[in-house]
Amino acid sequence: MLQASSQSGPSVLVNTALRKAGLMDRDERMRDASDKPGGRKGFPKPRSHRPRLIDTIKGQPGPSRNPMLAARIATPSPGPLAIRGAAVGRVRRNAISLNSDKVLPGARVAVGKPLEVWRRFIQQRWDPQSRFLNLERMSEDESITKAGLLPPGVPGSTGKEAAVIFKLASQLKPPVRTISLANNNIQSTHVISIIAHYLPNLANLSLENNNLRVWKDIDSISQLSDRKDKLLKLRELILIGNPIRELEYQNNRVGTYRNNIVRRFPTLEILDKDPTYPAPMQPPLIAGVDGGIITSFFARLFPLFDTQRASLSNVYNEFATFSFQANTIQYSKEMPNQRNLEWSPWLGAGSRNLSRLAGAVDKMLKSIHVGRKNVINAMISLPRTKHDIVGAAEKFCIDAWPVTHENRTTLFLSIHGQFVEEPVGGVRSFDRSFILVPAPEGSRAKENGWDVEVLSDQLVIRGYSSHEAWTLGPLLVHASPTGSQSASLPASTQQELGAIPEPQRSFVTQICTRTHLNVQFAVDCLQNNGWDVDRAVANFEQVKGTLGRDAFL
Repeated sequence: MLQASSQSGPSVLVNTALRKAGLMDRDERMRDASDKPGGRKGFPKPRSHRPRLIDTIKGQPGPSRNPMLAARIATPSPGPLAIRGAAVGRVRRNAISLNSDKVLPGARVAVGKPLEVWRRFIQQRWDPQSRFLNLERMSEDESITKAGLLPPGVPGSTGKEAAVIFKLASQLKPPVRTISLANNNIQSTHVISIIAHYLPNLANLSLENNNLRVWKDIDSISQLSDRKDKLLKLRELILIGNPIRELEYQNNRVGTYRNNIVRRFPTLEILDKDPTYPAPMQPPLIAGVDGGIITSFFARLFPLFDTQRASLSNVYNEFATFSFQANTIQYSKEMPNQRNLEWSPWLGAGSRNLSRLAGAVDKMLKSIHVGRKNVINAMISLPRTKHDIVGAAEKFCIDAWPVTHENRTTLFLSIHGQFVEEPVGGVRSFDRSFILVPAPEGSRAKENGWDVEVLSDQLVIRGYSSHEAWTLGPLLVHASPTGSQSASLPASTQQELGAIPEPQRSFVTQICTRTHLNVQFAVDCLQNNGWDVDRAVANFEQVKGTLGRDAFL
């Protein structure tokens, strides 16, 4: 007995005395002043057993995860996840089961469930045909509120939710082109910047009726910012209903507001549902020069260019330069001979399209022709043309004004119009810019009856586009193709188009009009090219020779 007491030490005697006196309910070890809370080693550092939701999408846990936990998550287990230290037969509060869809009362939502809720939500709001993702009023969505999730704009939400949403959106096929985030009370710069990270090729974005207040919010996705992630292809932006816009309108600073937005997004074509440059088309500008000189110049130049290009050597300066570029994007195939046009003769003659030369210095140098002889030889190598400048003057637009450089005055002359390519008979549009100077006395130009001589000549040839583009009045921006274009299609085709919902009908109408494909083949062409009209037309150009007669109208 005495031996047992000596082995237990004096602490046993003290504890017994305190217990008998009613001052101690249970055994408890005596601590000294050197003890730390939680024992001599202190409390262990808290470790989170919850993998991040964004890591679930990426398919792997983050770099800071517990290696043992990562291994256990990666290996399926037959039952609930065992947590070290939990009592047998008792469920630890807030315990998480990665292998069951059941959620215990008072427990947190299972890790896999929020991801599946967001995934289903994205799929329900996604229209692959128009490539439109509708993320409006997310907080009012029944599936989101039922799962207890906090979408962007809701108090308490973080950038993690936005990262999950836009990461899932980036995985949609075909790629997202348009997103509407209207009516979400968004006021966080971080939420907006995440869009540019996951969807850098987004073309149309609506932030209508949110709570963006300062320019810093917009700068987070500006094309001029120093950030790596930017919306470099944005063509339409809607900010109606945001304080940053409404305050400017209330203070009569509409022009300042629109200029600030356009400066941040140079690619923008539509702002707040209006064209970024709504100024009306003005008449041609001819200033500081006698109009008779211009009329006389073109009246002689184009007939010779069409029939006797060698004779043009008289009007070009000895050191003149000439270059041409073929813009191969097709705009119209309405006229009967358009499908017979080929770009190869223009491209083979040395088109100076710098965006396609890809920095090839030798091609850049060879495609600019310097000196009278080289200029004329380059012109002779081009396909034959016919400019109807007398019978259809309204199909040409001319601007001219003097330019002074180093005490020398020259005349800048620009003309836009169209010509018929011979012998095919198809119509192309062109833009041509000249630098002219008065022909000196005794010069070759003066002796051959020219009032001016050409120092520089730049020619752009492109697919036909109507001369209505420079009709006086409001600009025709993004006109609907279902009107005048569909009117030129057969009645049976228009009837088929009527059964197709918008906006797909507009796309199909454009393809039918530009390629003369029937509705069935036009739809197939668009579907195979992600409903991208320009890509579909380019694809058609590549395969049109293999199509049978049944593919066309």
